[in-house]
Amino acid sequence: MLDLYNKYLCGLAGFMAVRRSKKYPFSPSDLPKLLSWAAGHEYFSFFNGNGYPALHGAFANLLFVGRKEFIESNENSFGKLDGLLKSPKDWLYGFLSYDLKNEIEDLKSENPSTIPIAHLGFYVPEIVLKIHENQVEIESFDDPDIYYEQIALQERHTSIPHRSVGSLTCSTSKQEYVGNVQKIKSAIVEGEFCEMNYCIEFVAEVMGFDPLSSYQKLNAISPMPFSSFMRFDKTHLICASPERFLKKEGNKIISQPIKGTSRRSHDQEEDERLKRALRQSEKEKAENLMIVDLVRNDLAKSAQTGSVQVEELFGVYTFEKVHQMISTVSAQCKENMGLTDIDIIKNAFPMGSMTGAPKIRVMQEIESLENSARGLYSGAVGYFTPNLDFDFNVVIRSIIYNAATNMVSFHVGSAITYDSDPEHEYQECLLKAESLMEVLS
Repeated sequence: MLDLYNKYLCGLAGFMAVRRSKKYPFSPSDLPKLLSWAAGHEYFSFFNGNGYPALHGAFANLLFVGRKEFIESNENSFGKLDGLLKSPKDWLYGFLSYDLKNEIEDLKSENPSTIPIAHLGFYVPEIVLKIHENQVEIESFDDPDIYYEQIALQERHTSIPHRSVGSLTCSTSKQEYVGNVQKIKSAIVEGEFCEMNYCIEFVAEVMGFDPLSSYQKLNAISPMPFSSFMRFDKTHLICASPERFLKKEGNKIISQPIKGTSRRSHDQEEDERLKRALRQSEKEKAENLMIVDLVRNDLAKSAQTGSVQVEELFGVYTFEKVHQMISTVSAQCKENMGLTDIDIIKNAFPMGSMTGAPKIRVMQEIESLENSARGLYSGAVGYFTPNLDFDFNVVIRSIIYNAATNMVSFHVGSAITYDSDPEHEYQECLLKAESLMEVLS
């Protein structure tokens, strides 16, 4: 017993150690070597803003490597995360899976899961790398020079083609998809809910899958402001998300829901026409507005009275593959009301753009109509800073890979409203799947 106690004290002393920080020269051409070094660790997380504006627009460029303290939980998950946040304050990185909803509301998840994952997992990194245009800052409990030298000696990763890709199959046939969209529309007519985000899963067995090369390929095809590349033991996330779930900066909280998608064209005039059509679409604006109202209500639970505001409504932004309609909602946090960072996240999770409205009723219908568990998809990944600010994306446009089973999975979906055309919605799903399929080809 005494030995265990001594080990606990040693671990606690290590955990409370102060990080050392040092800055080193860096250029964008060094990034592949940096990621190759990180990919050799069992736990790491890379957040990549891809050059988009850093304030509201994108992730900071951060790389977390290793885990010093951690939690992975399927019960009382928010309480455990709160405990970790109240430990000596440090960086945390991790994930919130969609099924965390079951700990917030009286809900359940009984659909089969291709790649099971805990409701929540967060990790205190051993090494933090803040990546800037001309320098990288390394924070570590050991001498940062140790890790800079390791990175300098790291060979660049050689891309390895997948040895074999099994048939990419969808959990839902087109016929079943169309039928379910009709069921959703009927439920809307009957007044059960206003809008539902309906998703389908694609799965394949891939031998010799190369997560790092796949991330680099996806990020080249579809660079996004909330891109991330993560590994939690055997599970890898390769993410090209355009959407922010929730950010806290000082006393301000920000959410940027996406609803409204249009394909792009190589012809400039046609591309501008598609962009204008998205901006003027009454259907897309109605979908977006419903979710904006839901987000306003979610943030109001954590906000000072009267501080919730829509900073931008129906903004249309152009990415490599698609045009998207994005709105920005912000609020000032309540003060001296016992509100914690956990409460702010809990009050808004899961994000309305991935459920629909009203949330609880549509989440029940999602469980009924979808054929597979969402898992990490339509959850969130992100990080906490030592001063308890945070930033989380929405896990969409993402490939999830399990190295133990060689299985890959990705979901795509769209918002179904009264005006939805089943064929159009199905084609929107395929559009969102294009870049992911290209990575797996």
